Amino acid sequence: MQHEGDPIVIEIRDVIDLHTFRPEDVPELLDDYIRACVEKKYSSIRIIHGKGQGFLKARVEGALKRHPLVASFKTAPPEAGGWGATIAILK
Repeated sequence: MQHEGDPIVIEIRDVIDLHTFRPEDVPELLDDYIRACVEKKYSSIRIIHGKGQGFLKARVEGALKRHPLVASFKTAPPEAGGWGATIAILK
């Protein structure tokens, strides 16, 4: 049973949808997620942040720019979410 304040456990896959998370939690969440993906040997990941006004996309890109395990990132191709998602290449 989930209690308020308990950590949320998510299955680690090569895609994460940030719509269910609070924007202020994104940097720490992405750090944990990227580290887990590197442990699982994923070479790339897709981060779904939605289109909106670009606030969450900017927050994601800021976290990716500073992350030591991210080699590069780009907007996803149209068939993978386009402007509403980012593809990160992991080291």
